[in-house]
Amino acid sequence: MNAQRFARIQEMLALRQHDLTVCMEQVHKPHNVSAVIRTADAVGIHEVHAVWPGQRMRTQASSSAGSNSWVKVVTHRNINEAVKQLKAQKMQVLATHLSDSAVDFRDIDYTKPTCILMGQEKTGITAEALALADQDIIIPMVGMVQSLNVSVASALILYEAQRQRQNAGLYQRDYSVLDETEQQRLLFEGGYPVLARVANQKGLPYPHINSQGEVEADFGWWAAMQAKGKK
Repeated sequence: MNAQRFARIQEMLALRQHDLTVCMEQVHKPHNVSAVIRTADAVGIHEVHAVWPGQRMRTQASSSAGSNSWVKVVTHRNINEAVKQLKAQKMQVLATHLSDSAVDFRDIDYTKPTCILMGQEKTGITAEALALADQDIIIPMVGMVQSLNVSVASALILYEAQRQRQNAGLYQRDYSVLDETEQQRLLFEGGYPVLARVANQKGLPYPHINSQGEVEADFGWWAAMQAKGKK
């Protein structure tokens, strides 16, 4: 990893918003999942959540996420499990849903820990999810169409969240608030993708990345990396 890339990754880590996220409830089209993840990365989100009851959907989530290795995808078996975890992190959970109590998405304070709940492409957010959410939000529309593509809707909301957070100075950090283990994972996978792939294939632990962006590992680790076959 050269010095320029190391500096770029460190800058990215410093700007990561650990308390802003999206939860996709059974969003099943791979291009939509990928688009949401790409936007999440663009606004500095560290991880997104997804609810897929079946193994096939969880596999699909992993495949769709592969287009952006910088954003972690946390999968859940059901919406109750997902929201319980998010609220344990003191997040307000906002559901994109047209209801009598819904408010304009721009009227929300996104400087607070926030999760934006996005529903399935055809049927939207389930009744169970709506009951768990803290607030319904809407994107005002004056045309004949009454809904937007899930990836487009999430992008609009996330960039409003980014705008508010930038104005509040939440992107003006020169250090990362992510824990050290997660920083090390991203530095190794992003700075040494080939080595990371081999380490995963062999079941080897990741080495330490020092303050110069260099791999620190003993002879045994390098020997195991170079040996044929799995560990």
